[in-house]
Amino acid sequence: MPIRLPFLRPPERQRSAPSSFPILAGDRMVEVTVRRNVRARRYVLRLDRKGDGAVVTIPRRGSLAAAKAFVAGHAAWIAERLAARAAVPEVPAELAIRGVVHRVVSTGSPRGRVRLLVEDDGPAIEVPGEAPHVRRRLADFLKREARADLAAAVAAHAGTLGVRPTAIRLKDTASRWGSASPKGELAFSWRLVMAPPFVLDYVAAHEVAHLREMNHSDRFWALCERLCPATAAAKAWLKANGNALHRVP
Repeated sequence: MPIRLPFLRPPERQRSAPSSFPILAGDRMVEVTVRRNVRARRYVLRLDRKGDGAVVTIPRRGSLAAAKAFVAGHAAWIAERLAARAAVPEVPAELAIRGVVHRVVSTGSPRGRVRLLVEDDGPAIEVPGEAPHVRRRLADFLKREARADLAAAVAAHAGTLGVRPTAIRLKDTASRWGSASPKGELAFSWRLVMAPPFVLDYVAAHEVAHLREMNHSDRFWALCERLCPATAAAKAWLKANGNALHRVP
């Protein structure tokens, strides 16, 4: 007969904390994603930038129960913000391109291409297609422009440092404007093309500098400022205006 020893039994599996939970906000259920951040000092609630849900950040000593109570206390705020988001027009009235605000003109014609115009009442961007397709065509246009601008900026900075990236990729990340991998791959948010050119140039310089210094040491920042003297101004601009770049198109 086999002898079973209690201390040799496999440990019981602990249930992992849920990654999200639903809450009633107004007249509809909203899914709330849970994030933990050991550096956070308080509970933080925000809307999901890409969906119709919300995100709650739990500080180091926080609990899921307290997070649920915190979110419940702000259910009305979630409902109001989601309603305001739903009220955003399908076609934006204006759009910044390289830091210059352009009026969006939808032609309604199925044929044609996106064009930048200079009209009597200021810069404009002409977009063909019906309303449901205008936002996609705007995004496609901005991605093409961003790739060209970033490729030129990366080439210039890489030439200065004598380095060469293995690839340049475009993404639509909400948490960072650029990244560099140990393999030399650089990735950028295509939304940088909406910012003033010195901002895009800084982010390109920042990631190229990582090809020399894969850290954020004093030597790294010295490289950044050497490549882009407007480093401090660009960082300040992104801190003050970066969120607005995610609202359109």
